[in-house]
Amino acid sequence: MFFPMDIDTVLNNRRLVRALLGVTKEEFLALLPTFTHIVREEAEARKRQRAVGGGSNGKIKAPRRKLFFILLYVKTYPTFDVAAFMFASSKSRTHHWAHHILPLLEKTLGRKIVLPKRRIRTPEEFLATFPGITEVMIDGVERPTIRSRNEKTQRKHYSGKKKRHMRKNVVIVNAKKRILVLTPSKHGKVHDKKLSDKALAVVRLPDAIALLADTGFVGIDGQHPNTLIPKKKPRSGALTESEKAMNRLIASSRIVVEHAIGGMKRFRAVSDTYRNKNGWDDQLVTVAAGLWNLHVQMT
Repeated sequence: MFFPMDIDTVLNNRRLVRALLGVTKEEFLALLPTFTHIVREEAEARKRQRAVGGGSNGKIKAPRRKLFFILLYVKTYPTFDVAAFMFASSKSRTHHWAHHILPLLEKTLGRKIVLPKRRIRTPEEFLATFPGITEVMIDGVERPTIRSRNEKTQRKHYSGKKKRHMRKNVVIVNAKKRILVLTPSKHGKVHDKKLSDKALAVVRLPDAIALLADTGFVGIDGQHPNTLIPKKKPRSGALTESEKAMNRLIASSRIVVEHAIGGMKRFRAVSDTYRNKNGWDDQLVTVAAGLWNLHVQMT
């Protein structure tokens, strides 16, 4: 059977595997056994007329090829026409592959325990899920989206901060750059602080954990007593030298959250303009965060 790419050639080239898949060979091999098991489970769960493995051989029937395809899709975010050309298939087929295989990759990352939490219900749950954490950083993540033809949707997606149509999440990250919490994706009009409030991401942090935030979260110190936030320059005044020094200290400590966001955005499916429909971006950003956490865990 024809397969347009030699997987081993890609995996054995450290630069090429990162460019095409966004992961290292070691990370690919760490995912493969669990992914293979989940593919097998999914096949056995379907109502079938043939035994598992029966039927014609598709272009990416083997789990190894499925994993290669979906990682390449998340990393490079090609159109389905381009993906069809790359994999010698059709647009409709690559569309089916992407939407069918991405949930399997998400489930694989879940079993590897690297997916971020989507919601924390109590401080006790946070401590049980993330024992030993003493300090976290919070920040907003935005990505552009196509301009909707619907006027109401346009207004919802338009971000006054970015001056374009956006989708948005809030992340909470620890000092080792691991993404602990990722709020559900919302439209770009929602402010970072308001999005955090809707997800109750901060009020359910234990009081003993220090929270570092930027000026997009002004007022958050009223919800969490152990909060450090830079001081804004007064409209008709200036910051003192001690206030400037404190702002620099907070910024230097918060840099890890920027690194974590940059790690997610290595995957162009969460950094390029989102062009799919039906809220699929939430699953894409969840998978990208999980892949970044896997990288942090293995390095």
